[in-house]
Amino acid sequence: MKFEKNTELDQANLRIIIAAIAVVYMIVLVFLPGHRFETYLPVITYISLFLLASIVFRQAIARWPGHYPARRIFAMVHDYTGTCFGLVIGGEAALPLYAVMVWVNLGNGMRYGSRYLAIATGLALVALLVVYRLTPYWQAQPFMVLMLLITSTVIPFYAHLLLERTRKASEEALAANLEKSRFLAQASHDLRQPIHSIGLFTACLRESRLGNDERRLVDNIDRSLLNVSQLFRSILDLYTLDNGRVEAKMQTLNLGEWLADIVCQHQEAARWAGVELRLRPCNYWVRTDPALLATMVQNVLSNCFKYGAQRPVLIGVRKRGAGLAIVIHDRGNGIAEEHLHKVFEECYRVRQVRDKDVEGVGLGLSIIKRLSELIDVHVALRSQLGRGTAVTLAGLPIVAAPQSLVVRSEARQVGLLTGLKVCLVEDDRNVLLATSALLERWGCVVQAESSAEDLVTDCDIIVADYDLGTHATGIECIDEVRRRRGWAVPAMIITGHDVEKIQAALHDRQIAILSKPVRPAELRATLRALRDRQGAAVEQML
Repeated sequence: MKFEKNTELDQANLRIIIAAIAVVYMIVLVFLPGHRFETYLPVITYISLFLLASIVFRQAIARWPGHYPARRIFAMVHDYTGTCFGLVIGGEAALPLYAVMVWVNLGNGMRYGSRYLAIATGLALVALLVVYRLTPYWQAQPFMVLMLLITSTVIPFYAHLLLERTRKASEEALAANLEKSRFLAQASHDLRQPIHSIGLFTACLRESRLGNDERRLVDNIDRSLLNVSQLFRSILDLYTLDNGRVEAKMQTLNLGEWLADIVCQHQEAARWAGVELRLRPCNYWVRTDPALLATMVQNVLSNCFKYGAQRPVLIGVRKRGAGLAIVIHDRGNGIAEEHLHKVFEECYRVRQVRDKDVEGVGLGLSIIKRLSELIDVHVALRSQLGRGTAVTLAGLPIVAAPQSLVVRSEARQVGLLTGLKVCLVEDDRNVLLATSALLERWGCVVQAESSAEDLVTDCDIIVADYDLGTHATGIECIDEVRRRRGWAVPAMIITGHDVEKIQAALHDRQIAILSKPVRPAELRATLRALRDRQGAAVEQML
């Protein structure tokens, strides 16, 4: 839930506090030697009434929030009227109430801007002149009055200068941040394309008949590409979080199947690190954001591969209170106790002997911590030197399994994609060639198109890039194919843009989204899921 600050309500709350302090101050004066109760009774009575009116005024602001200039000016008059009455009736002893005038002046200016600062300053000067005309003590102290008038003018003027400098600095910072956002968005898209195409080309090579030496070279390329991809995603994740553009989208999912997919996607990286991934099966259903939770688990596994190479990693699910906890345990070097409270800080890395060549900049655990707050998951880390590390993601709520589940045959789940007709639309030639070659090696019948113009296809699945030149987007391409075919053909968007932006543009169109660079295992799993959807749709039509 996004919190919006109500500056007018804050001003009203502060008004009540100051009025209460003023009442207490006047009551204290009554009991001091040389002061008579009858003198301050009118002031105490008036400020008490002022306090009650301020409480009612505060409730009105809370009930009808918003920008109402007349209400703000009325509040200033209300404040100055109460202060003037106290200064006139209270005489010399009430001089400290002048501080209320300064607060009213600066408070309105700082909260509402220079225009209201000028109005408040004008009203303050008028109020001081009124007090001067009605108070004999002030008339006998002209230099004091002059000092108060100068103070009530100079301080707001200086505050105005500070406000203007702050405003200009804020505008410059906003412009710089906007420019940085544009640069990062464009750089992100441009960098994703070659990383994506290289990954697909290496996947094609891997499925070719290679000798041991050639396969070793492909492994090295893939390993380096994975490191670059992980660092790239971590930086983008952190930037997205800093800009507050990440929102949880809760779904019901089978935790056991979901973890099995995660393990399947990371088997290749585990093999490179010499890690045996072990998963204890479970059959619980939970409600969470699968994408954000996947990012958290992936970052944990990435650390396991870096610091627990050549050793097994165990993933299991345990009951914790009313919910479930995912526990990932490795047998790496472990973390010393003095570092445990700092590992979730950004860019903090535990430096140990012989780990100088381990890739990374220390963003993984900080991203996990921040994502956990979005999906209400508690992250705990236990570690012992020489015995390994256990990361626990607790607080996943257990839910009942959906009533209507599509039953998928075993052959369909584990089978290849042989004979699946895929229409691939991609305007980048290298990505088009790489994706097409990989799909064909998986047994798909590929219709490769570099443009969405005049597209005619009888495909089973549409795979489209989001950017298809100046004429159309991938979503528009899919909409047109579905319109011509007369039914919702299963479709997938592969994009180098912000996924949240694409999701907002989809409007429940039932289109899968993959973010570049796409890992082959992720692409294959999504294609299988879309094929299942296509099969279910065909069965319903029959």
